[in-house]
Amino acid sequence: MSTELEHIWSRVQTQLSLVVDEPTYRLWLADLHPVELVEERLLVAAPPNARRWIGERFGRVLQASVELVIGPDAQVELLADTATDEQVSGRRRRIVPDRSRRQPRSQTSDGREHDAPAPSSSSTTLHLGPLGNPKLTFDQFVIGDSNRLAHAAALTVAEMPAQAYNPLFIYGPPGVGKTHLMSSIANLLLAHNPELSVRCSTGEAFTNEFLAALSDGSTEQFKAGFRDIDVLLMDDVQFLERKTKTEEEFFHTFNALHDCGRQIVLTSDRPPHDLQALEDRLRERFQAGLVADIAPPDLATRLTILRKRAHHDQLDLADDSALVVIAEHVRTNVRALEGALIRIVAFSSLTGRPLTAQLAQEVLANLYPQSSSPGQRKRTVEEIQTATCAQFDISPDELLSTARAPRIAWPRQLAMYLSRELTEESLPAIGRHFGGRDHTTVLHAWRRVGSRISSDDTSREAVEKLCQSLDCSTPP
Repeated sequence: MSTELEHIWSRVQTQLSLVVDEPTYRLWLADLHPVELVEERLLVAAPPNARRWIGERFGRVLQASVELVIGPDAQVELLADTATDEQVSGRRRRIVPDRSRRQPRSQTSDGREHDAPAPSSSSTTLHLGPLGNPKLTFDQFVIGDSNRLAHAAALTVAEMPAQAYNPLFIYGPPGVGKTHLMSSIANLLLAHNPELSVRCSTGEAFTNEFLAALSDGSTEQFKAGFRDIDVLLMDDVQFLERKTKTEEEFFHTFNALHDCGRQIVLTSDRPPHDLQALEDRLRERFQAGLVADIAPPDLATRLTILRKRAHHDQLDLADDSALVVIAEHVRTNVRALEGALIRIVAFSSLTGRPLTAQLAQEVLANLYPQSSSPGQRKRTVEEIQTATCAQFDISPDELLSTARAPRIAWPRQLAMYLSRELTEESLPAIGRHFGGRDHTTVLHAWRRVGSRISSDDTSREAVEKLCQSLDCSTPP
């Protein structure tokens, strides 16, 4: 695959991930890969058994994404992936496919068994999803204060598997780089030791394959596919919650790998102690190694990410002013950040206007109206708690207490409501700020306050006054 085609497809992938939810992208679109670009006609290979469905369900989305990257006259055609392209099979050959079929075993000089490379045929096409992306490496990962620990831990694991942190548990909201680090680990491991068997999967894929194995009586093959490996990279383990049989199977898989000294890396959108629907024994094992978080990038990191992307894409920028505008307005995650840059570049290309701060402001005003408004600046839970205590004349200890007296309960619920509306914290994280309360308590408070202010003017005025003290707009 040419460098130009890789670059184009990378931008198409970014655009696709912005318009469909992450599970859908992973299930249907992550396995697509470009074959050839003839003038403005892009040929894309899809799994044969899913090609028609992808064309019917996602054809318009795929076409729109390709037009945005290549131009308005671009066309996309889906082909059946026969897995005969040597570059594609060579790029994927060493990572164990994300399915339960057991591969032939071979031995290295140290006597240990490893999975032999899968033959290049349509029956053994490897389905890696985002974790198999060779472009997601440590070199491409932008390090900042929000991800420094997770990056250092991932790099250590890739250099010394099963010797430093086992398991390594990385958590954070979507789009902050968890999957990038997982791919980086896989790529570095296989670069240093191509004989290692590395399995990349997700909580959803593990569940689906286990249920399929139960239905067709192939549980032994399923177990071998997940246990006869050197490294397991499991993304989105929170998907295992409330699935009793699957949890039990993963518990035994985890033990089998860990007891044999095999490396395990897990990611989740929450820390282990917030996965309350998981069995205690699984949460305990998740916490037995190193737990590292990744938060949304700060301004300096966001700006570095944009500069790196602009340099990679060879964008014609007179200065950094347009990038600064994007970094200031788009705060949620890296995916949204790069998506905003793609849209602004596309708008510039289609209109012939230069990439300036004014152009970025205009585009972002429509795409991110709340982020573009100074009155919508994100607040912290601590700021909301302090303002609430001052307005209702109660102490911080009273706010966090278990007291249910109306003069304390109402301010507490209101503070929880605004914490959800004005911060980027998850429900479990907000609960921890309020004396370690459960996320269901926060959700109940949010619903109760929302109902109350919609029907009671006095309550609504209290919310407005509190938001004025926080110098932010009242939530709708």
